[in-house]
Amino acid sequence: MSAHRSLINKLLLACAAMFAFGFALVPLYDVFCDITGINGKTDKVAAAAPDRVDRGREVSVEFLATHDPAVAVDFAPETARLRLNPGELQLVSFVVENRSDQPIVTTAVPSVSPGEAARHFMKIECFCFQEQPLAPGERKLMPVQFYVDPELPERFKNLTLSYRLYRSVGQRASR
Repeated sequence: MSAHRSLINKLLLACAAMFAFGFALVPLYDVFCDITGINGKTDKVAAAAPDRVDRGREVSVEFLATHDPAVAVDFAPETARLRLNPGELQLVSFVVENRSDQPIVTTAVPSVSPGEAARHFMKIECFCFQEQPLAPGERKLMPVQFYVDPELPERFKNLTLSYRLYRSVGQRASR
C-alpha cells in the first residue's frame, strides 16, 4: 500500500511540475527571444522623429500583409517596397476592406525581419497601436509613420515589415 502511495505522490509531483513548466513557457520564450533578438517584435515606439539622417546609405523596406482566414477582409500594403535613408521619416499606408455583411473589429500584429533589426525599426504612428473597427463593406486606409534608426548595423540592407490581421479578442466570427 505504501508503494502505491509513493508512486501516486511522485506522479502528482510530476504533473504539478509539468503544469508549472507549461505555465512558465511563454514568459521564458519571451525572455529567450529578447536575449537572442530573434522575435521580430517591434515594441519600440518613438516619441519623435530622429535627430539625424544617414544620407550615406540606403535600406530597402518591404511591406507585407496577411490576415487570419477566419476574418473576411482584404488587406494589403499600398506600397510594396520602399528605399530610404536611415533616420528618414516615412509614411506608408495599408488598405483593409471588410468583405462581410457584419461589422468587425480587428487587431494588427507587426513583425520585422530580420529579428535583430526590429529594435531599430521605430514607429511613431501605427494602426497596430489600437483596434480597428470596420463597418460592413467599409474600406479604410491605415497609416504607419516610422523611421529606421541610423544606428542600424551596416549589414542590414533589407528589412521586412509585416502585419497579420486578426479578429479582436471577444468578437465572434461572422459567416
